[in-house]
Amino acid sequence: MSFRLQPTPPARPNRCQLFGPGSNVKLFEKMAASAADVINLDLEDSVSPTDKDTARKNVIAAINDVDWNTKRLSVRINSLDTPYWYRDVVDLLEQAGERLDQIMIPKVGCEGDIYAVDALVTAIEAAKGRTKRIGLEVIIESAAGLAHVEEIAAASPRLEAMSLGAADFAASMGMQTTGIGGTQENYYMQHGEDRHYSDPWHWAQTAIVAACRTHGVLPVDGPFGDFSDDEGYRAQARRSATLGMVGKWAIHPKQIALANEVFTPTDAAVTEAREILAAMQEATARGEGATVYKGRLVDIASIKQAEVIVRQAEMIAG
Repeated sequence: MSFRLQPTPPARPNRCQLFGPGSNVKLFEKMAASAADVINLDLEDSVSPTDKDTARKNVIAAINDVDWNTKRLSVRINSLDTPYWYRDVVDLLEQAGERLDQIMIPKVGCEGDIYAVDALVTAIEAAKGRTKRIGLEVIIESAAGLAHVEEIAAASPRLEAMSLGAADFAASMGMQTTGIGGTQENYYMQHGEDRHYSDPWHWAQTAIVAACRTHGVLPVDGPFGDFSDDEGYRAQARRSATLGMVGKWAIHPKQIALANEVFTPTDAAVTEAREILAAMQEATARGEGATVYKGRLVDIASIKQAEVIVRQAEMIAG
């Protein structure tokens, strides 16, 4: 372990991030009543250029008027290569109330993108006397974003979460697919008569998790486009959870329950984690650094693994 310890990421549930277009006001109350931990009101991809101004006004009104209960409330602004993003930030922070928790920045390619938004947010907060500090979350959606992922993760103390945007990332990389996440038909290895399908997103997700964990940011899995494929969604979510991601996007309400299912530790997993901690506590009292639990060796590293599961369960329950 390095002398410089990894900072602790925000201690809050982030199992499911539910997205909805800012142009569809009928969805807001339903999103607020959903079981998602985080709500992302969208001003970017799901809103046409002719609806940008209207969607922004809709979102500001919803932040002020809708009862969002305890949900983390975020707005995805337009990307910095458009003429819309600065007005998104200015109007949100000048006109929306203190209920807004964070801003999502799409298509981040370098540290400077975070600096630009952070500087504008900081100036408006000071000018308007806002007492609640706005957090930031970002989406890695390009080859540049992944190449600079660690500097992005370290770019601002406001940064709380990072996601992989599979569709734009695939386009930026020149990947031959129109799928958004999940298994890709032509990404396989052949052994005799059998095909073994690999995960083309694995390496990008791993890089994001490593950067996030190094700098105290929550790593989140992005969208899964085929919302008719529950098992495909579960499979990708389980891989992401195993890699260290804390949650996944829902682009359709039916995906909320799937995300919550995968990213909530099972009772069996929590029980086993508590038993490992108890077994190691007994071993420590005997002056031993390791012990045997259900036929396998557990040691000090096992304590850290078990504590992750127990803390996550306690946070969700709380």
